[in-house]
Amino acid sequence: MALHYDGEVRIVKVNMGPFNNNGYIVSCPDTNEGILIDTPAEPELLLNEVGDVSIKAILITHNHQDHLLGFDEITGSLDAPVGITTADKGPLPKAPDVELTDGQVIPFGNQELRVLVTPGHTDGASCFLVGKHLFSGDTLFPGGPGKTRSPEALATILENVRAKLLTLPDDVLVYPGHGDDTTIVEARRREAVYASKDHPADQFGDIDWLES
Repeated sequence: MALHYDGEVRIVKVNMGPFNNNGYIVSCPDTNEGILIDTPAEPELLLNEVGDVSIKAILITHNHQDHLLGFDEITGSLDAPVGITTADKGPLPKAPDVELTDGQVIPFGNQELRVLVTPGHTDGASCFLVGKHLFSGDTLFPGGPGKTRSPEALATILENVRAKLLTLPDDVLVYPGHGDDTTIVEARRREAVYASKDHPADQFGDIDWLES
């Protein structure tokens, strides 16, 4: 079992597909109810980790194809509603059962997940907060914010990261849609380096907090 964290919640983290995606299952140890986050390629790797967890929702952080390559197989194998924001629902192979909104709370067992809508990487990108665990999709990575396609999108993602994510408590753990984990306190420290510098008005793309 790819158990990544075992405490007040259980978190399974699975590295999947050719794009170094992460798929997650977060569950309540008291009731064995859980939520599955993102549906990358090699869906069988994530489905094999479901075991006896009763999946109450399948949530998609954003609509880029690398997070949807296993969508059909996962949604076809699990009898659970699918959620994504209204702005990002277009490319889904089927309409979502739930259109997620900022601040929405989704209960599972004795736990609850809170939706944080954080546009910038896509128009409807979102993060999911469960206690001190933040599933950040492609909005926040250890090195910086997610890739953007315009200066306006960079301004938007920075605004959301600063207002909604970096204001979370220091001990919040961050689980991105690709690669390694980080923490809010470390992300805040690195972002302060970026914020201390002047940047061109037309900046966008891949931003590294320490190097850009």
